Amino acid sequence: MPLIEVTMIEGRSREQKARLIEKLTDAASEAVGAPVETIRVCIREVPGENWGIAGKAKGSLNAAVP
Repeated sequence: MPLIEVTMIEGRSREQKARLIEKLTDAASEAVGAPVETIRVCIREVPGENWGIAGKAKGSLNAAVP
């Protein structure tokens, strides 16, 4: 049973996440031959203030961008 874990910054719509789950499931099924019924996808959403990029919190980077 393949388990795909995705961690991303929060803010995507329900529809975008559903599309991601569908496409990841299809890709895993094609790549390893697993039946789609056995594939699990877990999306973990992280607030931007908890996401660091180049030593800075993403929230502070957004504030610096005009």
